[in-house]
Amino acid sequence: MKEQFMKKAIELALQARKEGNEPFGAILVKDNDIVKIGENKVNTKHDPSYHAELGLIRDYCSENQITDLKEYTLYTSCEPCVMCSGAMVWSNLGKVVYSVTHDQLAEIAGDNIMISCRDVFKNSPLQPEVEGPVLNEEGLKVFEGYSFS
Repeated sequence: MKEQFMKKAIELALQARKEGNEPFGAILVKDNDIVKIGENKVNTKHDPSYHAELGLIRDYCSENQITDLKEYTLYTSCEPCVMCSGAMVWSNLGKVVYSVTHDQLAEIAGDNIMISCRDVFKNSPLQPEVEGPVLNEEGLKVFEGYSFS
């Protein structure tokens, strides 16, 4: 199931790229069921905080009137940034699984705030379980020919 979920997150990253956004996708899973999908919408929503993971967490929690995701796993096409990792902490996310590492993204994107989600979590009151990279080669293909502006 893990690879199947990650493939879906990677597909969403490709979809985001096709729609003119940055190539990141995420899905939220509970009891082996996808309950929410998300993709980066920074450009289409004109919102620099609308990363795939943060947008997904914000929308899902609001729609379901919950703030505790300890029973959920978030699959994401790329290791979450500091902002998204913070949202995972504050929503008490149970687990995050990623494909592309923050070191790999730093090489692709150039200068950026690149702190491992594990580093964010180890210094936080709530600490989601972390697994990754998963389907790393497939995740990296999303960035082929892509240029961050």
